[in-house]
Amino acid sequence: MKLNFLIFALLLAHAGFSQSVDTVESTIKIIDINSGTAKTVYQEQRHIEAPNWSRDGKYLIVNSHGHLYKMPLDSRKMEMINTGFADNCNNDHGISPDGKQLAISHSEKGKGSAIYTLPIAGGTPKPVTSATPSYWHGWSPDGKTLAYCAERNGNFDVYTIPAAGGQEKRLTTSEGLDDGPEYSPDGKYIYFNAFRNGSMQIWRMKPDGSEQEQLTNDAYANWFAHPSPDGKWIVFISYLQDQGQTHPFGKDVKLRLMSLEDKKIKDLTPVFFGGQGTINVPSWSPDSKQLAFVSYRIIK
Repeated sequence: MKLNFLIFALLLAHAGFSQSVDTVESTIKIIDINSGTAKTVYQEQRHIEAPNWSRDGKYLIVNSHGHLYKMPLDSRKMEMINTGFADNCNNDHGISPDGKQLAISHSEKGKGSAIYTLPIAGGTPKPVTSATPSYWHGWSPDGKTLAYCAERNGNFDVYTIPAAGGQEKRLTTSEGLDDGPEYSPDGKYIYFNAFRNGSMQIWRMKPDGSEQEQLTNDAYANWFAHPSPDGKWIVFISYLQDQGQTHPFGKDVKLRLMSLEDKKIKDLTPVFFGGQGTINVPSWSPDSKQLAFVSYRIIK
């Protein structure tokens, strides 16, 4: 029963279940990693999640209530992306290295989430994974492979699969949750978060799953490590309180930076109200100088 409850909670979290449109205010912010100065670029009384930054630096892609939206940074107006039949997309989506494709995670009615790809401008999604649930998290630098979190036989682990579809490969086998896999820009590592020894921490491994190495070991619950395009940093979200193996919405969190040169960690933001939806996916600017994220406020 405990395992079934955990799986149900994780499925809800990955699906991006959210507050109603009338009760949450979402604020998309961009923060300068050197100065720590954050500016608001969009705010709406609607649940918006997971900003991707385009490869040309001109727009963000976010999800809201099953749909994906493009927000040009000059006009700051939301434009719905045509995703065809995929009208139940969650907050696990991202742009290919060449900027031409979009990977999405969409749940058909009565089925778990599956991964699809489609043209960046929109179009009919092409299926990549056949087994569900599967939640996209990373493109390999050459664009040929996708990394994702998937539940198989009652356990959530990290998998990879050819971007064109094919046989999936399991990379982690621990009993605890392994999630959020993302390739380093040089392709030498996959960064991920793992619940091992009673704590959610940041790890990395070789792309074949070997040499798994723990990078953080503190009192925070650490999720979703995103390497900067220049390979110098990873950013991740830290819950102030232990959340077990879940990453819920509506908690006190902060973003932290780790230097990959010396593994030192520093706070990027003060504590704010966020969690699920804040930074699930890659959200670095192409020049590695800025980062997009979402904070929230409950409307009483």
